[in-house]
Amino acid sequence: MTSEGAVDLLGEATADGGPSGDPAALLARWRPGRGTWFSGPRGGLLARGASRRLEHPDDVGDVLAEASALGREPALVVGALPFDPAEDAALVVPRAVTWCPALGRAVPVRPTGGPGPGWGARAVPEPGGYEAMVADALRRMADGDLEKVVLARVLDLDADTAIDQAAMLTGLAARDPSGYVFAVDLPADGPPRTLLGASPELLISRRDGEVVANPLAGSAPRRSAPADDEATGAALLASAKDRHEHALVVTDVAGALGGVCDDLDVPDEPSLVRTDAMWHLSTTIRGRSPRSALDLARALHPTPAVGGVPRAAAARAITELEPFDRDFYTGMVGWTDASGDGEWVVALRCGEVCGRSARLYAGAGLVPASVPAAELAETTAKLETMLASM
Repeated sequence: MTSEGAVDLLGEATADGGPSGDPAALLARWRPGRGTWFSGPRGGLLARGASRRLEHPDDVGDVLAEASALGREPALVVGALPFDPAEDAALVVPRAVTWCPALGRAVPVRPTGGPGPGWGARAVPEPGGYEAMVADALRRMADGDLEKVVLARVLDLDADTAIDQAAMLTGLAARDPSGYVFAVDLPADGPPRTLLGASPELLISRRDGEVVANPLAGSAPRRSAPADDEATGAALLASAKDRHEHALVVTDVAGALGGVCDDLDVPDEPSLVRTDAMWHLSTTIRGRSPRSALDLARALHPTPAVGGVPRAAAARAITELEPFDRDFYTGMVGWTDASGDGEWVVALRCGEVCGRSARLYAGAGLVPASVPAAELAETTAKLETMLASM
């Protein structure tokens, strides 16, 4: 992760030219309403304040070029874009940024059982309703309108006191420190509203012209017994249904990058990656491009990993079947600097938290071989990441 020298709002200088500071200590300083946290395998950042807020990503290039020309630091933008590219983004040029190395195992794991007494919960739709949504999508596939579509559901939670968002972020980082952990301030008229999550999926990264995309598609819940867990991963890697779903995503991402990247390398076979809760099929695509990380991310978004194939038919099915607005879920979160370097991840395993309320999201990719009960089970397993952080 590239770095700009800066002085943060607490008056502590960062080191020029590279990451600095203890990552666990820096993570502990994040507070809702006061900035953005973003971390991944290459390092993390805490962005504080906002010298400028941007609702339209088209403005980012000019804003960063102006800041760089004037010698202003930090010359980067950080935040989130929604699932629907036509809706307003939540991007800021921060007043200060502090960088740190990757979290690794720096954050201690704390036992947690998820929400307890004093919480109310409502599933939208109810489990039976989600299975009916999946069955409807499968009928559309049988009619020839769709090859793949991702359908999501939400869990709305209400607590009797304000939710501790800082503790949630720490819990997410402790469960999956090698993943992409984020907390982004969203526009709010009242209490701080935050997009919190721990995504396994890198949409795009760019460093000195080198580009990496890591689409994930095809998933299976982890098992508690080691032998069963390894067998589950092996079965996923051998699954014709999941490999077909994965291939649809990889073909789309490689096609989009082929027009904007040179020396594109696309592996012939997927590999396995694991998070605390899930196994995923993964393909790492590499290339080179002069375009910025944000431009590349926008060229890909939304991929079939969160939408479907064909794109227009999948978007129509999502609008007609899902009884809620995705907002920033399955959008993208990350940063881009004035040189064009940056990282953007898909907003998965996430939720929006405000005051005493939280909306948690989970989805599953459907292909003709999908089974409604199995897709419901997959979304239940994916919700575990956020529930365990609470």
